[in-house]
Amino acid sequence: MMYGITGTPGTGKTSIAGELEGRGYRVVHLRDTMDPYVIERDVTRDTLVIDEERWVAGFTPVEGFVEGQLAHLLPCDEVVVLRCRPDVLEKRLTLRNYTPGKIRENVEAEALDVILIETLEEHHGSHIYELDTTDKDIRECADCIERFIKGELPASFGTIDWSAYLKP
Repeated sequence: MMYGITGTPGTGKTSIAGELEGRGYRVVHLRDTMDPYVIERDVTRDTLVIDEERWVAGFTPVEGFVEGQLAHLLPCDEVVVLRCRPDVLEKRLTLRNYTPGKIRENVEAEALDVILIETLEEHHGSHIYELDTTDKDIRECADCIERFIKGELPASFGTIDWSAYLKP
C-alpha cells in the first residue's frame, strides 16, 4: 500500500514523515524525485515549475509513505492532507524566511482548501484523512496517521473552514 502525506508548505509533512520513518516505515520524499521534471524556475513565485503529468507517469509506486506537496497527484491507496490554521502557518513560513509574496500565496491556498480540493479531484473521499496539525505535536500527528492507515480512524475531510482568514 502507498500512502500519501500532502499539504501546503509548513503544515508538517517532512517532520511527520521523519517521525514515521523513525518508527520503521519507508518514506519517499518527493522533492528528491522531481529534478528530471523541472520545466522552469518561476522567479516571481519563488518556486520550481514541474511537469506534473510526466512526473506522475514516471513515478514508480512504493510500499510505504510518499511525502510532499504533490503526493495527492500520485496513485496512493490513502492520502493524509495536513492542514494548519493560516495565522499559525504564516508564522511558520516566516521562520523559514519565505518571501512575503510566497507566504501570502501559501496562506491563501490553505484558507481556500486548495490541496484538499485537488486531493478530492484525484481520490475518493473514503481514502482521505484531513489532519489539523495546528495544535498537535509531531508524535501525535504520526499517531493519528498510523491509526488511519490501520483503519482505526475513519476517513474524514471538509470540517475545517479557514475562509475567515482570507484578507482583502
